[in-house]
Amino acid sequence: MDFVWSPWRYDYLASAGKKPSSCVFCLSEDRSLDPQRLVVLRATHNFIILNLFPSTSGHLMIAPYEHRDTIAEAKPEQLSEMMALSQRSIAALKTLYRPEGFNIGMNLIGMNLGAAAGAGIREHFHLHVVPRWVGDANFMSITGETRVLPEELGRTYERLKSVLTIP
Repeated sequence: MDFVWSPWRYDYLASAGKKPSSCVFCLSEDRSLDPQRLVVLRATHNFIILNLFPSTSGHLMIAPYEHRDTIAEAKPEQLSEMMALSQRSIAALKTLYRPEGFNIGMNLIGMNLGAAAGAGIREHFHLHVVPRWVGDANFMSITGETRVLPEELGRTYERLKSVLTIP
């Protein structure tokens, strides 16, 4: 039997059910922390951040700076910019990764807003952009409950940072 080790996933598994002490999407003004927080781009009302536990390489999220737990509380300019950033993200991901499709949604599966709807991080609404390839949900994900990603997060960060810039 062959083994594929993904020790970085242990942090995710070990933290299941544990809430962080602060909101993971509430950023400080200190941009020097952006590389370690995996913040790829800061815009006027929203920012783009890599998912620390991605479904696929290039899996990113777009979140407003303001702490809002539901899209119903969002301001029109936040939503408008969020959609523009999703367009830019898709264009960048197409260039860098050549995916065959995308999943776009709140908390990955449609619009999961709130605990009853299945939101993972429900305190601060955010939009996922997930590049997809035919067959990317292979036996490892289905039977082994493990994802094997071909690219380390730091490399993904550098690649996306180089193409996602504020005009």
